[in-house]
Amino acid sequence: MSLPLTGIRVLDLSNVLAGPFCGYHLSRLGAEVIKIENPNGGDLARRLGSDPQRAERLQGLSFVAVNAGKQSVALDLKSESGREVLLRLVTEADVVLENFRPKVMERLGLGFDVLCKHNPLLVYCAISGFGHSGPWSARPAYDQIVQALSGAMSVTGDTASAPLRTGFPISDTIAGLTAAFAISAALVEQRRTGRGRFIDVSLLEATVAAMGWVVSNYLNAGVEPQPMGNENFTAAPSGTFSTETGPLNISANEQKQYQALCDLIGRPELKTDPRFAKREMRKVNRAALNAELNEALSRKPAEEWELQMNAAGVPAGCVLTVAQILRQPQLLDRRFVETLPPEQAGAQPLRITRPGFRLNEEFPVPSPPPTLGADTERWLQRLGYSAEAIAELVASGAVAGKTVGRTTGGHHER
Repeated sequence: MSLPLTGIRVLDLSNVLAGPFCGYHLSRLGAEVIKIENPNGGDLARRLGSDPQRAERLQGLSFVAVNAGKQSVALDLKSESGREVLLRLVTEADVVLENFRPKVMERLGLGFDVLCKHNPLLVYCAISGFGHSGPWSARPAYDQIVQALSGAMSVTGDTASAPLRTGFPISDTIAGLTAAFAISAALVEQRRTGRGRFIDVSLLEATVAAMGWVVSNYLNAGVEPQPMGNENFTAAPSGTFSTETGPLNISANEQKQYQALCDLIGRPELKTDPRFAKREMRKVNRAALNAELNEALSRKPAEEWELQMNAAGVPAGCVLTVAQILRQPQLLDRRFVETLPPEQAGAQPLRITRPGFRLNEEFPVPSPPPTLGADTERWLQRLGYSAEAIAELVASGAVAGKTVGRTTGGHHER
């Protein structure tokens, strides 16, 4: 099967989430993604996750989530011989992806200016907290820090709970997706023009860009965004409501949806009530409207309202846990969760999620996430190193790992 990025080779020097999430999407689209990892422990995410035994084996569940289908080459980039191996790999690659702090690669002698001399077609993508310029560029950054600085936490939660962090690392995730589409675009240019490109992805800017609506309201109308909990600042009724059995999200954002909702709950008079008849008035009087709706909705279970409202064209959905949504027929029918082939005989199979899109052909199931350095020796042989030279590199600590009959995900020759 030929996928959109079949024939593309990516050297993924990144760690933890933003870069690996980007690399995972490129891999699922057909690229051959080779993780370049520190021989002493590799990607930090190998030691993260809710299964301590797997983390001890450097296969933590955080690592599993975004590294299936990749290869692993363990190089000490602080050593001259390790850097030499990377430079040879660069001549074989289309993309270099990293998420070090700015100037780290330059200090190693491996910055874009150096690498593009070895490969003028190279697409080089650097993900960092604040980008490679500006007064904050050298500051350390994690997702939590960027969520706070971006303003995202200030508008998350309600007046009692804000500022509030999202329940998953959204800044890392958005930056990874931003990097993936920027790399894909640069590869199109590379094919068209025969030149490479440096891509500078900032977690801060990717997060603020994703907040487009609230940012636009401030820039163009001077309206300072406020935390509104589960309410929607663009419309009412649109938020979380109380039913007989628990919370239900309803988004009656259009006039016809609001009118259908009023009929459905047996309160047709709310359609013409002057406090609620028009969209802007509903926003002004949302507290009074919500009270009327909560009283009517309390007569039936959330699941029953959900079915009736969606049938009537009113968007509605129960508030589910992660465990509940993963059991829903919608995701089961689309085979959103995949089971990886076992890492070894008798091993517990791992499950991962597909990317958030489908192609008109099925994605092939990727290989399990690689053990640290699983592909080092195979790549050294391919790059022309003799058995004696490989033994010397291993003995010096410049490289680590031994390939033991591993089948690599998405591997192709060039």
